[in-house]
Amino acid sequence: MTRSLLCRSPQGLSARSLVMLLALGCAGAAAQEQGAQDEPIASGRPDFVESSEGIGKGRVQLETGLLSERARGDAGREHTLSTPTTLRVGVSETLELRVESDGRSVLHSRDAASGARTTQAGYADSTIGLLWHVADARGSLPSTGVLVDATLPTGSRLLRGEGVRPSLRVVGSWDLPGDMQLSVMPGLAVEHEDEGGRYTHGLFGIGLEKRFDARLRGVAELALPQIASSRHGGTQASAGIGLGWLLTHDCEIDTMFSRGLNHNTPYASFTVGLSIRR
Repeated sequence: MTRSLLCRSPQGLSARSLVMLLALGCAGAAAQEQGAQDEPIASGRPDFVESSEGIGKGRVQLETGLLSERARGDAGREHTLSTPTTLRVGVSETLELRVESDGRSVLHSRDAASGARTTQAGYADSTIGLLWHVADARGSLPSTGVLVDATLPTGSRLLRGEGVRPSLRVVGSWDLPGDMQLSVMPGLAVEHEDEGGRYTHGLFGIGLEKRFDARLRGVAELALPQIASSRHGGTQASAGIGLGWLLTHDCEIDTMFSRGLNHNTPYASFTVGLSIRR
């Protein structure tokens, strides 16, 4: 329960606001739709595993949504709402600039001993990075991408992390029969300890995507965003399933539900979001 107490009655994360965002975003994409001149939008949402390919030179893509996470433990229960957002800018056909953040975060908590309820809110740190599409798929070799980024201490005071935290991820994607794709993402990340030291932890994700038709796709994944010793918070792991629905050539909405696989991970999370490309 280490969130900043910046407001007592946050009103920014309402279902009505999200519906308006989806409607306005996709209406704008429909007005700008380019037909079949290029491939339909390929979003990094809603799963943990990143795409191995960039969005293309001169393209700009926004991926945003609402994430609800519920956690429980001996200390009590927590319900966190956040607005994870990624802005992707195509520098070249193989290089992409990325700026992302969990955005506005609101934590509702209940203490197990006293029953006291609190609401805390603030803004998360920002991450800036580069995605390099190293190679296209060829034969048994996967489509390969490398993502290098660093999280900066730009958030609200009590949400702000210590120092710069870099990470490195490698993504490999294989096309499978039946309009399926398998993606694997190992990686390493550096975090700062409260005492001033640093530690490195692993991360890993594996996802399977199935395209049912030209508009509908399904995803299933196993995500381990942190692989670490108990001293550093332990390993976090979850399994999830989701859907993506292509509304226009340049606009997709998505949703995903995940369950935590151990006590270090929120026991349930749900997200709904929008990806739009210009």
